[in-house]
Amino acid sequence: MKLRHAGAMALLLGLLATAQAAPRLDSVHGPLVLQEVAGGLEHPWALAFLPQGQGLLVSERAGRLRRVLDDGRVLAPLRGVPAVFARGQGGLLDIALSPRFPTDRLLYLAYAEQGADGLAGTVVGRGRLSADLTALEAFQVIFRQQPRLSNGIHFGARLAFDPAGDLFVALGENNQRATAQDLDKLQGKVVRLRADGGIPADNPFVGRSGARGEIWTYGHRNPQGLAFNPWSGQLWSHEHGPRGGDEINLLRAGRNYGWPRATHGINYSLLPIPEAEGRTLAGTEAPLHVWAKSPAISGMAFYDGQRFPAWRHSLFIGALADRALLRLTLEGDRVVAEERLLESLQRRIRDVRVGPDGWLYLLTDERDGRVLRLGLAQP
Repeated sequence: MKLRHAGAMALLLGLLATAQAAPRLDSVHGPLVLQEVAGGLEHPWALAFLPQGQGLLVSERAGRLRRVLDDGRVLAPLRGVPAVFARGQGGLLDIALSPRFPTDRLLYLAYAEQGADGLAGTVVGRGRLSADLTALEAFQVIFRQQPRLSNGIHFGARLAFDPAGDLFVALGENNQRATAQDLDKLQGKVVRLRADGGIPADNPFVGRSGARGEIWTYGHRNPQGLAFNPWSGQLWSHEHGPRGGDEINLLRAGRNYGWPRATHGINYSLLPIPEAEGRTLAGTEAPLHVWAKSPAISGMAFYDGQRFPAWRHSLFIGALADRALLRLTLEGDRVVAEERLLESLQRRIRDVRVGPDGWLYLLTDERDGRVLRLGLAQP
């Protein structure tokens, strides 16, 4: 992908020549290379790579889906995108290409939708990208979060396909804490669907009275990271805690991840979470990693590329409140070190993906949002 405004980035590159290390950092892998791919995006939320030469897609929370060309041009919004509830944290959120995109050309969108009573929930739909790449055709909703309970926050909304082609969707609890433990509601859950929205017969709660068959895991707050670990095949997620307690989880079918009964955080009022019984609780899964002070994590990408060998077996996560990119060093399922990158940039990192070229691609969540490309300087 070609880059725009290379000269205008010179000052920025100078500022970011060296990564800043957190106290637990084991090593620094040399100077960074940061390049701007595109700008002028209004609060971009997610990106997805089209086949070579076709650029990438970026969602804007206000409800626009745009294609960014290899030369950095941002095209007019695609037609056929559904109306969204663009209020608070709601809007057009995640994007995922079908695992069979080269043949079926299906594109999946997660977004917030308002009901007749004014409350909103997370919806997933799919449409076919037109031959000229300017529209979504025959868009249809395949999943709705039920009931809708949000006044504008905690939609979750990350998407991930497994190797078999099943779709996992991370759903926030709409700021209705207790619902994350209710198996008859879809708040605070990760669900597993067939590609057409149907419910797989081997989901853990299929056939159980009083439980939704879509549910894969429960007890989540507001998960905005979801990805399969490429070297283990396991599904990982992360979620926003309240004041403190952002956490990473390894998702296993049918397990309870604790919220709000088990949490490392407290309320924004500095009072305890009313339902909390402790940081850990028998019958719930302890997180793999917890931040005592919440970075406000969003987006996650495992790095298994060849371009930057020093980053292999790293997990990259965006930080909104801390305005940084977090690089976690992994040994098996353990986080053994953390490095904070791009702190001097002071941008809210909303999404992070590994591109087909082996570089990291980032979205900055702001009125003039940008697509950035990040790598290590070659010796």
